[in-house]
Amino acid sequence: MADFDGPEPTPWLRQLVAAHGLGGVILFRKNLQRPAQVAGLCAALQALAARAGLPPLLIAIDQEGGPVERLPVGLPSAMALGATGDPDLALAAGRLTGRVLRAAGVNVDFAPVLDVNTNPRNPVIGIRAYGDDPALVARLAGAFARGLLAEGVVPTGKHFPGHGDTDVDSHEGLPVIPHPQDRLEAVEFVPFRALVAEGLP
Repeated sequence: MADFDGPEPTPWLRQLVAAHGLGGVILFRKNLQRPAQVAGLCAALQALAARAGLPPLLIAIDQEGGPVERLPVGLPSAMALGATGDPDLALAAGRLTGRVLRAAGVNVDFAPVLDVNTNPRNPVIGIRAYGDDPALVARLAGAFARGLLAEGVVPTGKHFPGHGDTDVDSHEGLPVIPHPQDRLEAVEFVPFRALVAEGLP
């Protein structure tokens, strides 16, 4: 998977697809201008793969809701959904997110966040997490993921092995979870294991 600069496929990206069989791209704000442009960009990317005789590309984006929305939808953050404790609302948020992404041509969402937010000093997770209860996180993140799948978008639970009890932003440094295995099994791993057991990607 690769990223690229600008609102249309660059020569470098075209070469990666045509000559090297690139299988996926990730879109960031630097690639997105307005909904029609995003749909056109995704169609152009898929046309590159088709011309190269490749299967359809995985086109991914970060669309969690709340502060991490590459496409403007205005859905609540995971923590707001977590405060309701209602998996039906999380499912509806996942379905709406999936509809918006599919309409734009995006087929992979780097969401939901499976981190258990147990560190109030965490500079990057915060309201991106469904809460500080591993079972609640698993329940609501699972519902959001099922909503995405129902609309044809592949969910990607993140950030294994857990980023909720760290105090370093992973965009700026390497976070460390200073806990023994039994604590990881009881807290951090719970949402990941639950979604895997449910058969979610």
